Amino acid sequence: MEKSQPYLIKTISDFHKILGAPAPEHPLISVVNIKPFEHIPAGITGSVINGFYNISLKRGFKSPVKIKYGQQSYDFDDGVLSFMSPGQISVFDPQKYASLEQSGWLLLFHPDFLWNTPLAKKIGQYGFFDYAVNEALFLSDKEEATLMQIIDNIRQEYHNNMDKFSHDIIITQMESLLNYSDRFYQRQFMTRRKTSHELLDRVNEKLVAYFNDANAMNGGLPTVTDLAEHLHVSPDYLSGLLKTLTGMTAQQHIHEKLIEKAKQQLSATKLSVSEIAYQLGFEHSQSFSKLFKAKTSLSPLAFRAKFN
Repeated sequence: MEKSQPYLIKTISDFHKILGAPAPEHPLISVVNIKPFEHIPAGITGSVINGFYNISLKRGFKSPVKIKYGQQSYDFDDGVLSFMSPGQISVFDPQKYASLEQSGWLLLFHPDFLWNTPLAKKIGQYGFFDYAVNEALFLSDKEEATLMQIIDNIRQEYHNNMDKFSHDIIITQMESLLNYSDRFYQRQFMTRRKTSHELLDRVNEKLVAYFNDANAMNGGLPTVTDLAEHLHVSPDYLSGLLKTLTGMTAQQHIHEKLIEKAKQQLSATKLSVSEIAYQLGFEHSQSFSKLFKAKTSLSPLAFRAKFN
């Protein structure tokens, strides 16, 4: 059976029409209140692609999440924040959505709204736009209230008569929202510490098994994407979590385990540097030696000499 093409929603105005909402007051930015569908949008089933950024705070999920952190319990029953950038594919199940008593808000903004602003360059640094749906941010009541105040500020600004200050003020509010979201994600990595450390243990187990498997190493060095796929998480989420727990990104973590294995080989075997490099998945021993020196400040031969 041939797969249907994703449904493309090019503009924020088109999105408003689909929701049955009034036309947006600004063509490049809008805040929309989420409410249960009064009708199922026609023609939209399966995959959907938006031509704009979409930040959504949704309530009404049937699987509440409660987390205890320190001596205090945090209730995450309601606010679930997710992020999508232009061109990402999401799956829309209208029957499922129609059955949920959802509420919340959507902040929609077109890339053109960011044109010629510092945020246009910086927005790519917020890795959570590439997180998977199941890696959404669960907000406490206090965190949700903080973001709600920012959303109200944005809504109020573009509801007023736009003047020469409006655009810069909205951009500043948007950047505040993203910075707070970044902070709250770091909190989530810590409050879900057991889950996070279980994932870290699986990362280490996978890398140890990889570097001990000669057949696996024939395929070259492991990549962040390979590791993320094995763990069923997105690459950016994996890097963000590891950065919080270990101070290293996923790529740095891979290199750390590789260097550990290289040190073991250099100190406990008589294999040549070229042989060790090849066993560790390098096509060229020079690349291995360069990485080893960058990580240890010693060449592989100088490191080995310490054990003779």
